[in-house]
Amino acid sequence: MRWKKYTLYTTEEAVDLVSATLAELGIEGIEIEDNAPLSERDTKGMFIDILPELPPDDGTARVSFYLEPGSGEEAMLCRVREELEELSQFTDLGEARIEESLTEDKDWINNWKTFFHPFVVDDILIKPTWEQVPAESAGLTCIQIDPGTAFGTGAHETTQLCIRALNRYMKLMQAAGVKNIRVLDVGTGSGILGIAAKKLGAAEIFATDLDDNALEAVAENLASNDLNPEDFTVVCGNLIDDPAVQAAAGEACYDIALANILAPVILMLEKEVWRHLKIGGIFITSGIIDEKEEEVRAAIAANPHFEVLEVNRQGEWSSVVARRKA
Repeated sequence: MRWKKYTLYTTEEAVDLVSATLAELGIEGIEIEDNAPLSERDTKGMFIDILPELPPDDGTARVSFYLEPGSGEEAMLCRVREELEELSQFTDLGEARIEESLTEDKDWINNWKTFFHPFVVDDILIKPTWEQVPAESAGLTCIQIDPGTAFGTGAHETTQLCIRALNRYMKLMQAAGVKNIRVLDVGTGSGILGIAAKKLGAAEIFATDLDDNALEAVAENLASNDLNPEDFTVVCGNLIDDPAVQAAAGEACYDIALANILAPVILMLEKEVWRHLKIGGIFITSGIIDEKEEEVRAAIAANPHFEVLEVNRQGEWSSVVARRKA
C-alpha cells in the first residue's frame, strides 16, 4: 500500500501548536524536522560521538503526516487547512505551504530481519531466533538474539570488540580459579553482552539501561536462551547519576563491568563504575570511535582507581580495557 505524505512548511515557533492541532484531528505519526541547535540536554540524551552537522538555523520547520488514500484524506486535508487558518491568527505559521507526495508502506517492524544472519565472534555463534544453527557451528557457544526494533543485533564492531574481551577475561578468571563471577552490564539493550557472560559461565548479571524497552527485550532473549531470569537483574535507570540505581548495583561486588556505549558516556561512567568493581575487577569499554580513543584511554588512565590493560580496535571503533587497582 502507498500512503499520501503531507509536509507543512512552517516555523519552529509554531511546531508545538501545529502538532497538537493535528493530534486533536486524530492524525498520528507526526514527523518534525528543523535546524534548531541541539541543547546540552539533547546531546547528553543522544549518547553519540559525532553530532549531526545542521544547516544554519533559519527558524523554519517541516511537519509531516500521513493519510491513507481513499480514507477521506481530501476532507481531512480541508480540516487541516481550516485549523491552520485559525492558528495563523495568533501565531506565525511562516510559509504554511503543504506539499503532497506518495510513500511506500514498508514493513518497518520486520524489515531489519532481512539483514540479520548468524555470525561468529571467536568461539561464540550469535544467531537470530528464527534460524537454525549452521552445521559448521554446531560446537560453538550459541547465543540466540531477537532485538526487535529497539536494539542492535550484536553484529556491530563495538559489540564484537566487547564480546572478544569478555570471552578472554572470563577464561582467564576461570583458569585462575575465580568462582561465582558477577558481571555488571551498563546499557544492556537487548541483553546480548550479559547473555554472553552467562553463556560463558558467569553466575550473576546486573544490567542497566535508560530505555524501559530493555526490560522486555532482555526477558524475551533470556527465555530464548533458556536462562534463569533470577540470575539476570535488569534495572531501568542511569548508573552514572541515579543514587537508587547505584545502590541497587552495590559496591565492590563485580568481577567484570561492561560498557558498550559511546565515548561521552564512558567519560562520565569511569568516574562512577570503579566503585562497583572488586579490586582487580575488569572494566571493558567499547563504542569508542577512533577519534575519541586517546581521550577515553587518557581519562581512564588518569583515574587513580584504574590501570589501562589494553586497547583493541576493529574498523573505526576502539575498546579500552582497564583493571581496578584501588
